[in-house]
This record gives sequence, structure tokens and C-alpha cells, in this order.
Amino acid sequence: MTKLKTALLSLGVLYGFGAAPVNAGTAMPKPLVAEKAPKAAPAVSFSDAAGARHALKEYRGHYLLVNMWATWCAPCVAELPALAKLKAAAPNLTVLAVDLTGRKETPAKAEAFLKEHHAAALGTAVDTDSSFMRNFTAAVMPTTVLIAPDGKVIARAEGPAEWASPVFIAYFKNLK
Repeated sequence: MTKLKTALLSLGVLYGFGAAPVNAGTAMPKPLVAEKAPKAAPAVSFSDAAGARHALKEYRGHYLLVNMWATWCAPCVAELPALAKLKAAAPNLTVLAVDLTGRKETPAKAEAFLKEHHAAALGTAVDTDSSFMRNFTAAVMPTTVLIAPDGKVIARAEGPAEWASPVFIAYFKNLK
């Protein structure tokens, strides 16, 4: 290995390649990975428990954690209660858990499913037109994105996470 490669590798280990931004002195916890070039969140909408449509842009001005899950995805279902705990513990964060099960899933079914799995506090959000899956390119389930108050996607997690862990709660409580 050349001296240049060794020096670059050392810097990468020390400072982190593609390191996440630091928030209030706390690095972004894994598996959240900072976007290298944050882009505006897509213009998508979902149905709530009553069947009313809501646009994602309604949440601008707040940090928003969008978790995309499905009833058939065991890791997704397992993390729903932890997302509900995170929502209660981090008042600076809005948590939106969007059911991607598809057109077969009615908002009423999704609401019952969340109640049954101790996650009713998340509220019901159903992607009835598959716009979330397409526009966020959710190829892995669950997929979670963090959107800044300015409407830009700043981080992404693919796969499950321990959302109610002290590390995540502390990180999200410190968001300003």
C-alpha cells in the first residue's frame, strides 16, 4: 500500500468516510446513513384511518422520520412498537409509519393491525397508490428516511433498527 493510500485510509477511519453530520455533539446513530447530497422529499401522499388523503409536504417545518413497512414483513412489524416509543420520547420528531402493503390494504385494516401490534400511537398511514415505495425507492423492507424541516431527505436506514434505544432517543431529542 502506498503512503498516500495509507494516509487516506487513516483519515477515513479517523473521520469516517461519508460521515454523518453531527447534531448537538452526537453522531447520527447507525443504521441511519447521511445522504451525501440531500434532495427534496418527493411529493407523495397517503390515506389516514378515515380514508382522508394527506401530503408529505404537510409536515414541513418539523423533523420527520418516515418508516415504510408492510404487514407481511416480519422485521417491519417487530420494530413498530419501538417506533411508537420513539415518537412518545422525542417531542422534536414527527414519526410517520406508512404501510406499503398495497392497494389491498384499507386504512381500517392498517389501523386494526397497528392496534394488534401495540403501535396504535403511530397513527394510520397507508400508501394506497404505491407512491412511497416508488418515489423513495424502498427496495429493502423496512426503509426509513429522515427529512429535515426544510423538506430535504438527510438520512436513510435500510432494514430494521432499534428505534427505542437510548442512542436513538437521545439523538432525536437533541434535534433542533
